[in-house]
Amino acid sequence: MTDVKKVVLAYSGGLDTSVILKWLQETYRCEVVTFTADLGQGEELEPARRKAELLGIKPENIFIEDLRETFVKNFVFPMFRANALYEGCYLLGTSIARPLIAQRQIEIARQTGADAVAHGATGKGNDQVRFELSYYALEPDIKVIAPWREWDLTSRTRLIDFAEKHQIPIAKDKRGEAPFSVDSNLLHISAEGKVLEDPWVEADEHVYSRSVSPEDAPDKPTFVEISFEQGDAVAIDGERLSPAALLTKLNELGGANGIGRLDLVEGRFVGMKSRGIYETPGGTILYHAHRAMESITLDRGAMHLKDELMPRYAELIYNGFWFSPEREMLQSAIDKSQEKVIGDVRLKLYKGNVMVCGRRSPDSLYSMEHVTFEEDAVYDQRDAEGFIRLNALRLRLLQRQSRI
Repeated sequence: MTDVKKVVLAYSGGLDTSVILKWLQETYRCEVVTFTADLGQGEELEPARRKAELLGIKPENIFIEDLRETFVKNFVFPMFRANALYEGCYLLGTSIARPLIAQRQIEIARQTGADAVAHGATGKGNDQVRFELSYYALEPDIKVIAPWREWDLTSRTRLIDFAEKHQIPIAKDKRGEAPFSVDSNLLHISAEGKVLEDPWVEADEHVYSRSVSPEDAPDKPTFVEISFEQGDAVAIDGERLSPAALLTKLNELGGANGIGRLDLVEGRFVGMKSRGIYETPGGTILYHAHRAMESITLDRGAMHLKDELMPRYAELIYNGFWFSPEREMLQSAIDKSQEKVIGDVRLKLYKGNVMVCGRRSPDSLYSMEHVTFEEDAVYDQRDAEGFIRLNALRLRLLQRQSRI
């Protein structure tokens, strides 16, 4: 690794990645290219450009890109077609962002002639795996630098000392011990570490930033109608919106009604358990709406098979295998199932709850004529007797054998 000539760094402009930038220059004596992605984290990104310039990065080697539409259209929406939940709860907000960042790093490396990429993920977490599996899947011979697995800056104090020694600007709220670590994008915001490490202690209200508490949400429910085409949400209350604009609007509606909070202890891919506080207001609404849309448009067999495949699909994303052949195979099957997932869902948002109160589709499989409790001319109830007797045959034979 001593012969690295140019490296593309996933750069946020914060303390950690600014220290990494300088450390790369000192340790590898290489040219550094910074890449900062706007995935809807809600922060001004131009300060990252100014800080990179301050640290000696040439303007042509600073990449700041708005990837919000790409993120939602090509990563979030395909995942939501699968109704993906990790360990039954987690909507994979952090997991799904990493392959996009890694993909753009590799593309920028090719564009600039870089022979290495670097990230700021620690050696304890999942993100190092997600980044690096994506790097290698896209560029098998790329060199990967993971500073947290190499350097001796093993504490916040050492990071700050290094920053001060090299005149790296430090935001005032970064001095001393941060209360917890935060990751955010258009799908969610997560918090973990420090004051949140004890899973018995309830998180303080100040941890939450995208939603009001359910107790403080309005006493009057909010009704919203979401329209779908081939499994993807395309409109809210009849207004067609781009993928990113649609998710932004759902975030506003969900956050105002206290929706999408999750306190989760999850099993990391690297082996340990961790406690995280997640807010996914728009994604939570979208998840319930999509399942409701499928309930009247998907055949029972297709829906049940999807539900069987989902945990495997979610695990692949959580573990960093977005660019694996098995994820792509599952995606093809999932996308095939969505061809007739078209129509509208009406929901009621109230104090942290998402309640489905209506669904309709031009391709609905719901037949009132068949299901009615009133008289009908399409279903002969006597047919059920043979159906039941055939399904009971093996049970009856088994019971007779057990009496012998």
